[in-house]
Amino acid sequence: MPEHFEVIIRSICTFGLLLIGSKILGKQTIAQMTLFDFIATIAMGAIAANLGFNTNIKVHHLLLSFSVFVAVVYFISLMSLKNKRARKFFAGDPTIVIQNGKILENNMKKMRYTLDYLNQQLREKGVFNIEDVLYAIVEVNGSLALLKKPQYRSVTKQDLSIPINLEQRIPIELIMDGKVIEKNLKQNNLSQIWLERELNKRKLKVDEVVYAVLAANGNIYIDTYKDNIISPLDKE
Repeated sequence: MPEHFEVIIRSICTFGLLLIGSKILGKQTIAQMTLFDFIATIAMGAIAANLGFNTNIKVHHLLLSFSVFVAVVYFISLMSLKNKRARKFFAGDPTIVIQNGKILENNMKKMRYTLDYLNQQLREKGVFNIEDVLYAIVEVNGSLALLKKPQYRSVTKQDLSIPINLEQRIPIELIMDGKVIEKNLKQNNLSQIWLERELNKRKLKVDEVVYAVLAANGNIYIDTYKDNIISPLDKE
């Protein structure tokens, strides 16, 4: 077999292998990238890359190495779920960097966490004054969670004793790309006739709709292919 054909086949197989590995390990590899997850992901990526283009290394050796890595990561993930000490060792602990408007320099030094990066993350949270912060915590995945002092928090309807309508469900997607999502209709006891009636009220057909969703408050949001916008703002 010509070498370039072998590389193409190996690359396709590598993509499938990475997909299977990601499914086995779960979404935490992407959504909750701890230090352990980062190391595991880099290592598996390097093995997969070699499997894709390095024809000098035997395929079964790379498959064995990749399988061992997936098994080790999976085993450690299970152990972390059942054992708090293991979870703490592999994932680490959150670190408080601001307490009652005061920066905890020693905690920041231990993490090698700079003031510039702290200010950047605060600005991303809409905070420009450190004195507004009651607590700021660096999570194990590197993100910053913060709690503002009571006087600087946004006012809620509960604070003002304003009556609210309880929302018992999440938004339900009805139409996507001009096609009715029949599964969602059945799961929520909604009929095709009801949907057609709602579209008729707006003088629309299903194939004219890009996206339709039933919001938690009972309102229907509908976006059509024809937006009737003369000068779109995102037009290049």
